[in-house]
Amino acid sequence: MIKTELYNDNFQNYKRYGIQKAQLVIADIPYNIGNNAYGSSPVWYIGGDNKNGESEKAGKMFFNTDSNFNIAEYFHFCNRLLIKEPKEKGKAPAMIVFCSFEQIPIVIAYGKKHGFKNNYPLFFIKNYSSQVLKANMRIVGATEFAVVLYRDKLPKFNNGRKIDKETGKPIRGTGKMIFNWINWERDNPKQYPKIHPTQKPVSVLKKIIEIFTDEGDVVIDPVAGSGATLRAAQELGRNSYGFEIDKKFYKEAKEKMLSNPNKFKEITMDDYINTL
Repeated sequence: MIKTELYNDNFQNYKRYGIQKAQLVIADIPYNIGNNAYGSSPVWYIGGDNKNGESEKAGKMFFNTDSNFNIAEYFHFCNRLLIKEPKEKGKAPAMIVFCSFEQIPIVIAYGKKHGFKNNYPLFFIKNYSSQVLKANMRIVGATEFAVVLYRDKLPKFNNGRKIDKETGKPIRGTGKMIFNWINWERDNPKQYPKIHPTQKPVSVLKKIIEIFTDEGDVVIDPVAGSGATLRAAQELGRNSYGFEIDKKFYKEAKEKMLSNPNKFKEITMDDYINTL
């Protein structure tokens, strides 16, 4: 039976819960944008119009905890959440860290300090931008970034390659090339509710989880937020554990994202168009 558990606690306390170690840790660190979190977004203003004056989000951080973030401590515990390096090839675990473009060298450096000797980047391409207020000033951002970190052996990798049951060898022509850029497809809000300001689309998380894990493997999100990672893992038949210290996000994730993930609302064409 697949397990999906979200805890209202700091991930540093993971030992309290006796959870399994992970094949994949998906992490999302603060982007160091401080009090300018909503700086390029219309939500800076009431009703998205500067004529109405500034909203309560003007000059605010996404979260009060961002200023206390300790990346060294973060990596120390995330490394402990992963399974040990296996002897056989093709079974090694990985950690994927979402971050800003400027943070990529920092993530790589701290990863190496904590045993992640190897890495490569992932790029996510959007067909929209939240930087609406900058549209008449400069080229706006329409990308997200992440770094795949691993220790010694290459991590588990699923690209559709099939194995001959008799010989145990790969069947030629069955695997496909996977690029280091992925389309950032927005979720339909009737299927996956918007809970968290930095929530990642379930569809994107599912692509990542499918590549780096098998059914029955364990996925851990140390700062689970909306619970989207857990929802994606569950739909793919993976066990998943998450930690969220904010009581509001924890409650909403439990009630809206994880309460009954197999019972979806019917999606109309209008619903789909509204996500574009």
